[in-house]
Amino acid sequence: MAVLRSLLAACALTLPLTLGACFGGDDRPVEVLAIGDPASIYASGAQLPLAAQLLRGATNEGLVGFDEQGRVVPALADRWIVTDDGLSYIFRLRDGTWPDGSPIQAENARGALLQSIRGQSGQPLGADLDAIEEVRAMAGRVIEIRLSRQMPDLLQLLAQPELGVSYGGRGAGPMKAKRAADKERGLDGVLLRAIAPEDRGLPQQENWSKLVRPLRLSAAPAARAIKLFNQGDIDLVLGGGFADFPRLDVAGIGRGSIRLDPVAGLFGLVVVHGDGFLAKPENREAIAMALDRDALIGAFNIGGWTATTRILNPGLEGDNGTVGERWAGRSIEERRSQAAARVAQWKAAHGPVTLRIALPAGPGADLLFERLGTDLKAAGLDLQRVAAAADADLRLVDRMARYDRPGWFFNQLSCANAHALCSVAADKLVALAQAEPVMAKRSEIYAQAEAQLTTDNTYIPFGAPIRWSLVSTSSGFAPNRWGLHPLMPLAFIPK
Repeated sequence: MAVLRSLLAACALTLPLTLGACFGGDDRPVEVLAIGDPASIYASGAQLPLAAQLLRGATNEGLVGFDEQGRVVPALADRWIVTDDGLSYIFRLRDGTWPDGSPIQAENARGALLQSIRGQSGQPLGADLDAIEEVRAMAGRVIEIRLSRQMPDLLQLLAQPELGVSYGGRGAGPMKAKRAADKERGLDGVLLRAIAPEDRGLPQQENWSKLVRPLRLSAAPAARAIKLFNQGDIDLVLGGGFADFPRLDVAGIGRGSIRLDPVAGLFGLVVVHGDGFLAKPENREAIAMALDRDALIGAFNIGGWTATTRILNPGLEGDNGTVGERWAGRSIEERRSQAAARVAQWKAAHGPVTLRIALPAGPGADLLFERLGTDLKAAGLDLQRVAAAADADLRLVDRMARYDRPGWFFNQLSCANAHALCSVAADKLVALAQAEPVMAKRSEIYAQAEAQLTTDNTYIPFGAPIRWSLVSTSSGFAPNRWGLHPLMPLAFIPK
């Protein structure tokens, strides 16, 4: 999907620094800062904040993992095959050990994997994994995952940090962590070191200590993270989003340091309560019609970002293209006129309409609220801003896709996971699509489900999410479509 491509090309310049010059020698840790609450690095549970995801991915590998470009690579499993019918994935585990010295075997790896999968029960990621029918321990170091239907993105899902496994309460690496506060900068984080291959039950690698360097992972709010990066105290800032993007210009961050990930996902509004003005789908459509998405994006000054009126991001694999953009050929003035007529009809019978919208903090969210307020005011609607977690009529959704197929989007917006107004009719169509073995027919049913969701107007899309990082060197880091940046590649010293 071509999202953010042009800006990505413009921002992919690398500063003229070597890794050694940037990081000041082999003994100094690479300083990595995740945007978020300082304590988020120690979070646990099914849904992890970014800092905890990074730590989990570095210390608790799964069957497979990601490299810096977002490609699936071996982890506990060093190779795998997929049967011709696509219903069985067979993994050969590497010859290694768990942290307590026990050999990695099919039976104990199976138990660890099942524990991680069960931990996602009731979560959107659990819905993505619901086609897993059985995990079998076969002879020696072989695991088979049997599916009830084809899952072309199973490897992508197994590589997620939440699917990292542990044995005896500890993960098998590839890094080990210990708490290490950065007193100089007032950051509380963890120091991570790459585990030597022989300590993981793998063949010894000559001069290992000269090939890798330590990393320190911390978390901090965006304003502080940007300041520390600007001062040269931090080498890499991860996890930036739309809410804090305007801070980069204010801080004078050069475009050569900014990397944008061409991610897919949800960036728009869900309707939380289907009552009052929002009880009727045509009134909810009036909100969607009144939005000038191009002006909204223009306020952020991000070239190459693609706005859309569709539930799905255009160009997804599995999208047959039969659902197009809404209101084609109609100007924003025409759309607002129709929206204003619906609002006026409601107000004549029921009085003024003020909608509560839940948004996060940050200058980007301030810009978004200003644009949305202007657009909806033109249609006769008033907006009241409330905190992100407060009760609201409309709530911002800003979420990256774990895999770029229709199923991810529908699972996020399903009645089981949306925690907002939803479409039972669309859910039924999605269930039919997921049970359909023929891909072309599955795509047709997915298109029907998108059309149903579009008609119901329970989700009002803006476009794909915005994700950025600040990078003082490109070594071990690359923009990718998942917005996930593993720490292990950053530990290797460039030759």
